[in-house]
Amino acid sequence: MKKFFIPIMTIVSLALLAFGTATETTSYKCMIQLTNYEGEGAYIVVSILDGNGKYQETLYVQGDDNEWYRDLEEWWKQIYGIRRPNLDAIVGETVTGGQRKMTVLNIPTDKIDSGYKIRFESAVEDQEYYKDDLEFDLTTENLSAKKDGKGFIRYVRMIQQ
Repeated sequence: MKKFFIPIMTIVSLALLAFGTATETTSYKCMIQLTNYEGEGAYIVVSILDGNGKYQETLYVQGDDNEWYRDLEEWWKQIYGIRRPNLDAIVGETVTGGQRKMTVLNIPTDKIDSGYKIRFESAVEDQEYYKDDLEFDLTTENLSAKKDGKGFIRYVRMIQQ
């Protein structure tokens, strides 16, 4: 009987292909400052879009009651309402008008400076919905600049960690 020998590196390489490799991310501390509005807490979703505006990944959802996710209409239609992905502990409670929220966004490094966008959608119960309250090109320069929103978000600041 012939012995069959497979080098250990070949086994490791096959295992990596079979299970995939983890995507490298860059962490950004993100502060979302809301405008002074009256009413319930804001639901906000932060997503990465490709150059054609197609959703690639959800980075963060602010609002822990999934009953209200449908108010984030575009995200609901494209991602959550169809696929119901596990949000994997990236959900935070809402904050109300004039308050701010600090979180950490883990952005896939290969999406930065590569033609992708980041979008902040916002909605408040019995009020308006802003599909692109804040949207900008996902570049190193933009990630280090203060960005003004046009709905419930007054501005967003991010700092690489």
